[in-house]
Amino acid sequence: MNIMNNQPQKKTSDHLANERTFLAWIRTSIGIMGFGFVVVKFSLFVKQVSLILHNQQHTIQKGYSAAIGVTLVALGAMTALFAYLNYKKVEKEIDKDTYGSSNPLIVFATFGLILVSALLIWYLIDSI
Repeated sequence: MNIMNNQPQKKTSDHLANERTFLAWIRTSIGIMGFGFVVVKFSLFVKQVSLILHNQQHTIQKGYSAAIGVTLVALGAMTALFAYLNYKKVEKEIDKDTYGSSNPLIVFATFGLILVSALLIWYLIDSI
């Protein structure tokens, strides 16, 4: 009888933990998108300062900041999408008592950030 009383409470705490994990992934995706936005805006700021300091009408500059920033925003959006899909999958698994720890979201986020980090390193080395 004691087992029956603990079961609904366990499921409730499992669902709340799933929701907290989802919200953590959403915060992560917002941070990734925010960083991408800053990268794009900073590149525009640098171009404007360059124009003001050099008094030139057009500065031809090989810059990848905008592409890297847009990639980061897209990566953040995809992280939010995968977080939602993972949340729904885990929710169903908790209800069916079949939860298994195989999370493609972690793999996606890890390799996505490694790719963007490599692009940023390449861009920084190229600009030196």
